[in-house]
Amino acid sequence: MKVDSSRFNEGLLPRLPSTTRQMNVPLPYVSAGFRRFLATEAGSAVLLLAATVAALVWANVAGVNYDAFWGTHAGVEVGTAHFSLNLRDWVNDVAMVVFFAVVGLEISREVSVGELHDVRSIVVPACGALGGLALPAIIYFLFNSSGAAAVGWGIPMSSDTAFLIGVLALFGPRCPDQLRLFLLTLAIGDDIGAITVMAVFYTHHVSVPALVVAAVLILALLGLRWLGVWRLTPYLVVGVGLWAAVDASGVHPTLAGVLIGLIVPAGAVDGHTRERLRLYGRAVIERADAVRVRLATTAMKATLSANERLQAILHPISAYVIIPVFGLANAGVQLDSTTLRTAASSTVTLGVAVGLIVGNTVGISLGAGIALRTGLGNLPGRVRYGHLIGGAILAGIGFTIALFITGLAFTDPGLQQQAKVGVLAGSLFAAVLGSVVLRVLGERLPLCSFDERFSLPELPEGPWLDPSLA
Repeated sequence: MKVDSSRFNEGLLPRLPSTTRQMNVPLPYVSAGFRRFLATEAGSAVLLLAATVAALVWANVAGVNYDAFWGTHAGVEVGTAHFSLNLRDWVNDVAMVVFFAVVGLEISREVSVGELHDVRSIVVPACGALGGLALPAIIYFLFNSSGAAAVGWGIPMSSDTAFLIGVLALFGPRCPDQLRLFLLTLAIGDDIGAITVMAVFYTHHVSVPALVVAAVLILALLGLRWLGVWRLTPYLVVGVGLWAAVDASGVHPTLAGVLIGLIVPAGAVDGHTRERLRLYGRAVIERADAVRVRLATTAMKATLSANERLQAILHPISAYVIIPVFGLANAGVQLDSTTLRTAASSTVTLGVAVGLIVGNTVGISLGAGIALRTGLGNLPGRVRYGHLIGGAILAGIGFTIALFITGLAFTDPGLQQQAKVGVLAGSLFAAVLGSVVLRVLGERLPLCSFDERFSLPELPEGPWLDPSLA
């Protein structure tokens, strides 16, 4: 049966995009929550780039002591209790908990009710993420197999979600939302791997009593979730205690943020909750007073999951404040002739840069290619092989977590400088090369093959079809 799309009844059946009709593949729409996430991350990338440039200028202007400023101590004192950190540690150990909580929230939401709910849809990016975690670490280790530099193998492992999405935002219609979804899924897998590496391999000492307290608080969070507690305050109160316990245990405290994000419930809200909102709303319409308005407001909040409400609060703070400040505090590298000459021959710099560019490109392409060849999963509609290759190169933009692990791996300022130069150089090269590949190859290579289940369903008979074309 042929269909004249010009005769569709707009009120009954929406017009399909021309590319969808030509491919005989329905357009897989992405969720509104995912689109909001993309928009926020794209805006964050602009601020992060500006903060990075500002940090580099600050660190290289004569007479301005960048490290001395971020090494300034600030603390909180209550009676005899005192808690003090330098400004960089306040950013890295305290503020970045919010960033990692947002990562955990996004993972939980996408797995529970979002685009990652279907296991088959995450197989290809998950396999790509495994390749993108393993090969960069192996390449770095080949450059630095012994000595103090060997512990930096975790630096080139993770992709920077904000920069990655920000570069993709430059392409507009050239880059389908499905590629953004694919790369976001891949970046989430990278984040999970990098966080695991941080917790297991970059923990220098462990306090068992503090770990026991942390375990009890995790059980308390799980209990709140099991009881169906929808208010945010109990989760946040227990979460602050969890951060303190994890920090005291010796494990990096940002792990607490991930755990909080993963545990806060993200499932669909019970339909009865919306019915209660209808009743309270009618009560306010009948007679508005302070009690009825408060009850209606509470009922309105309860129609969204705790995950979505917490992410709406934390994600803008993380994207527009914390991540740019993190870049400002950590990206400052003195790029004088001595530093650049040392970095050019440094195995640390070369290991990080080559690991980011070659490791991610080959590792992600190989991992995703194996999943595709074996039929374990499919690429979503409108994503081309050229898109996949370009996206794999862009995944070499390893900025935020790469700089984060640099601070955990090295205490020697010289090694830190060399690693940061490798991160900056590798990320810049990956951004430029990936952009070129997406613009050139993404338009020329053939479309990926699609599964039978993606074919358009038969349309029912109706007045919007032209019988003469049947």
